[in-house]
Amino acid sequence: MSDGTVDGWQRLDKAAFGIIYGAIMVLSILLAQGGHPAPPLETAVVLFGSVLAITLAKAFAELLSHALDTRERMSRGSWHAAWHHSTPTLAVANAPTVLFLAAWQEWIGIDAALLLSQVLCVTLLALLGGRAGWVLDRRLVPALLGAVFAGGVGLLLAIVKHVIH
Repeated sequence: MSDGTVDGWQRLDKAAFGIIYGAIMVLSILLAQGGHPAPPLETAVVLFGSVLAITLAKAFAELLSHALDTRERMSRGSWHAAWHHSTPTLAVANAPTVLFLAAWQEWIGIDAALLLSQVLCVTLLALLGGRAGWVLDRRLVPALLGAVFAGGVGLLLAIVKHVIH
């Protein structure tokens, strides 16, 4: 857009790294929970806390390594940029966390919270894979292949959880 505004697709594109990273992280944490999941409240806390800790560790590592590479001091602006870059990752963890809190309140079952969390993450991956295919080639087939590939990565993680547990 020429007037400097950002539309929804551009926002999604800018947040893609964090969304992809967050979706894979959520799926991986759910996978690591094992065949006998912890109580829903514990799962919600572990899920969001783990995503927060990993995201903050990644942001800090990037900031510090950038300072070493460029010989530039870390500034308030660089901290702000790192936090802003991390918010999409944390946002992905919000819905699964809320789903497990709903299971804790017995509004839904824990199996439903798990399934819906996995569906959300796989859907986000498929959407971004399809978006990448479309942006790169502006054709339907590459968009569909991108969606199948990226969604397939998430689906594989979800299936592995059910197979090994």
